[in-house]
Amino acid sequence: MTQPPPPPHQPPQQGGFGPPQHQPPQQPPQAPQAQPQPPQAPQGRPQPPQTPPPAGAPNFAKAPEPAPGYGYPQAPQPPQGAPQTPPPPAPPAGPPQPQPGYGYPQAPQAPQTPPGYGYPGQQPNPYAQQPGPYGAPQPGYGYPGQPTVPLQPQAAQPAGGGRKFNAQLAIIVAAVVAIALIISGGVWYAKSSGNDNGKKDTASSSGGTGGKDDKGGTGGTSSGGKEKVPSDPAAKVLYQVPMPDVNDTVVTSGSWLTDKVYAKSGVAEIVGYDPDKGTKLWTIKLPGPVCKASAHTTSDNKTAIVYEPAMPTKAQPSHGCSQVAAIDLDAGKKLWTQTVKSGDQLVGLDNVTVSASTVAVGSTSGGAAFDIATGKTLWAPKPTDTCYDAGYGGGDKLVAVRKCGSYDQRQLHIQTIDPKSGKVISEYKMSQGIEYAAIVSTNPLVVAADVGDSAGDGSGISDFFSIDNKTGKLRAHISAPGDKYAARCDGITKIEYCTGLAVGNDKLYVPTEEHDGTGQYSKTNEIVAFDLATGRQTGQRADAGDGYTISPLRMDGSNVIAYKRPPYDKGGQIVSIDGSSFKETKLLENPSTEAVRDAETSMSPDYAEFRYAQGHLYMSAVFAHKSTSSSGKEYLVLAFGTGG
Repeated sequence: MTQPPPPPHQPPQQGGFGPPQHQPPQQPPQAPQAQPQPPQAPQGRPQPPQTPPPAGAPNFAKAPEPAPGYGYPQAPQPPQGAPQTPPPPAPPAGPPQPQPGYGYPQAPQAPQTPPGYGYPGQQPNPYAQQPGPYGAPQPGYGYPGQPTVPLQPQAAQPAGGGRKFNAQLAIIVAAVVAIALIISGGVWYAKSSGNDNGKKDTASSSGGTGGKDDKGGTGGTSSGGKEKVPSDPAAKVLYQVPMPDVNDTVVTSGSWLTDKVYAKSGVAEIVGYDPDKGTKLWTIKLPGPVCKASAHTTSDNKTAIVYEPAMPTKAQPSHGCSQVAAIDLDAGKKLWTQTVKSGDQLVGLDNVTVSASTVAVGSTSGGAAFDIATGKTLWAPKPTDTCYDAGYGGGDKLVAVRKCGSYDQRQLHIQTIDPKSGKVISEYKMSQGIEYAAIVSTNPLVVAADVGDSAGDGSGISDFFSIDNKTGKLRAHISAPGDKYAARCDGITKIEYCTGLAVGNDKLYVPTEEHDGTGQYSKTNEIVAFDLATGRQTGQRADAGDGYTISPLRMDGSNVIAYKRPPYDKGGQIVSIDGSSFKETKLLENPSTEAVRDAETSMSPDYAEFRYAQGHLYMSAVFAHKSTSSSGKEYLVLAFGTGG
């Protein structure tokens, strides 16, 4: 996997392409209100008796060996006398598969013992490694990648790709920048506010068949999913939100799409927009910047965020991400605010998620949970506990990543838990030496890890683990070398932040890395599928097409919704991939005019937030940053839509 270019620093300007913005009278912003603090629940979650890992479980704690190629994990020889991992059973007989072309990944090897311990090499400072509202961001994480210029409104047109860097380097860079800002007395302030986008979780593991051709069909619903196939997939620009003008970097992650509203985090606020017109429907003002946001929502469109209690100042450039709140997206209201303490100390929160009616937050001091409707505390950290919940994965089920032991003897417990009580339903103990893990999906349960830092590219992924969340047993171990696959996860603090992956039909859908296409200087890639029961590739492949690169966004029933990043002379596309036949159906194609294309390609699916539903595509940046005099137009949100 290649490294992304440094994010440009370009000034926002007024205007831009797309239809004129007609703003109706807005409701007055809501002032932050003090919320009553419900009584604290008994500390800690109930834990099962401690037992050693099952015999025969993969062992990843071997010391690293020299690798001949950059980022490619090699299979080391096991220590003398160590048990050998048995080879997986042979795949069922079937017709021979055609030989893949250049760049297509080879079938995975049998589960092996990758070298070394987990990454990085020392316990991180959760405030230094992640870009805060006052620190410099990691390159690429939602940053607009190219300057764009203002343009006249664009009408729909007929239908006609360095990604990553080393995670350890990111931690060091962020820490140095944060220290430099403090020393220099750096301070930022918002000159104007903007907003971000989000999505409702729609992942499914149900099966299905069917599909339509690449021309978009003639209307109706695609077989196996809920997304309507338009009679004409040609899209137009619905609206755009300018990048907020700030004097330093500020996090703007968090975006959600419901039937009524497209909501986006801005600078110390969340704004709800009309999905078609872009007019502001409501604004929730916050006392400080948003730090983290859950991508999941409840069935009645409630979600959760973590934010700072005050705006940064010169004297205090950060107040800590200590506030957790529930947001009603339909009503445009903040329901409650809570904090977490370990003993008498206020806890800085690293992540937040939603499952059923529970909001769960994790940190290096442990995890806590609250009822999303009332804010009632369900559990809180136990200071005397030798293990702690570093974070949670939400959605269909609630899964904790629980860390036990000292750093050099760390063991991660992947626990499926009851979202009401925190009681452990099942538990899988990863081998010692794996320091970080990310939750890709909770149902079916899939975990990603960079074992021995062998991915070599900062993607956070060298291996996937398919786990039975009823029994806690390992179903399959999937090797995913960083030089062959293009997904990424942050298991250091965010826990369930993964991009370029989808899970459904008891399969894991992963994009390959870019490789040469058929045209001169062109690049392309594919989406391939792994069987979560066997760990083997299924032989299915969805080609991006010459000049395009394709990334899974989410599941739609049994279908995969994917985004195709365009070549220099075309607009991007949203396609639905049939889960059975892998046939692609075009759902949306953006305009190919230069200004629109430049704005679109400034939003990479690796680092920005993409939300798609019913002919509407929303792209948004997860950072606002200080502009420079030489840069062009930049956007916080781009909204596209088809005619029907």
